Amino acid sequence: MIQAIGKEVDLSQHYLDDTKLQSIYFGGGTPSFMDTEDLLFILDGISLRYQWDAGAEITMEANPDDMEYHKIRSWKQMGINRLSVGVQSFFDEDLTFMNRVHRASEAESAIKRAQDAGFEEISLDLIYGSQPTTMEMWKQNLEMAISLHVDHISAYCLTVEEKTALYHFIKAGKVSDINADKAAHQMDMAIDILESSGYEHYEISNYARNGKYALHNTHYWTGSPYLGIGPSAHSYNGLSRRWNISHNILYMKSIDQNTIPFEEEILTTENKHNEYMMTGLRTRWGIDPMMINTEFRELTIGKINSFIEQGYIEQNQDNHYILTRSGKHMADRLAMELFL
Repeated sequence: MIQAIGKEVDLSQHYLDDTKLQSIYFGGGTPSFMDTEDLLFILDGISLRYQWDAGAEITMEANPDDMEYHKIRSWKQMGINRLSVGVQSFFDEDLTFMNRVHRASEAESAIKRAQDAGFEEISLDLIYGSQPTTMEMWKQNLEMAISLHVDHISAYCLTVEEKTALYHFIKAGKVSDINADKAAHQMDMAIDILESSGYEHYEISNYARNGKYALHNTHYWTGSPYLGIGPSAHSYNGLSRRWNISHNILYMKSIDQNTIPFEEEILTTENKHNEYMMTGLRTRWGIDPMMINTEFRELTIGKINSFIEQGYIEQNQDNHYILTRSGKHMADRLAMELFL
């Protein structure tokens, strides 16, 4: 698999038109489980095909149970400069419910080891809305994250995916489904506590202090091109989206034959409009009315004005349309209403 990923980097070298890379992201699955030699092999392959800025953001998604000190040091030495740590919760009952391997104490010590190793850019992932997570537990999760002096926190509502153990437990009546009211209150608590501690709520699920936005993710939300490598990876160049097949064996066989196994969608004007509505509404930058295609502008702004009257959307100082607090609770629904 590592060899195939390295070869796909080579086969894809012209996808981004030789643009200097601003970010590299090891994510999806559990990249922190990889051997140092394999990570170096991939990074070396990228460096042979691409240039990147000296200040490029290179992120590693990491699980606390993988974060031994020697491993963290090796990530730092190879040029990785940002960690996104899947803490999820600082309570063992939450972690057990979410079927996580690490324990709460490991999460705190893993963050401190990363800081001792010289990592200044660290993001923590937390999950709210879980059945065991009381309001007091969620408050303590947020306070613990803040006390660790990280500049970026992601707070995601627990979602139930089909084919997961949790989905089947809920269907069988063994576990209660997600309580939407509790999840909404916990989202409000996150906004209140994090903003009062100096974090900016710059995207529905993301908070940053000192302007330390996640550069890679911000590129997704603002429509910048990106290249995805590996099974199931998605790529975007402004004109189309493509995604690799998810079957590992077929992926490797195809790459061995010098063919990237992907499907592709050519984006229509309507597709681009819908994607801009979805991503723009999620962020602090909002929707720029001048970026709405003239063909759809009057219709779209008419719908937006109705949401302004209902208190879900407002205009900021740049006259961009952004979500209000109540609008943030229904971002997906509002975006869908603005779809063509």
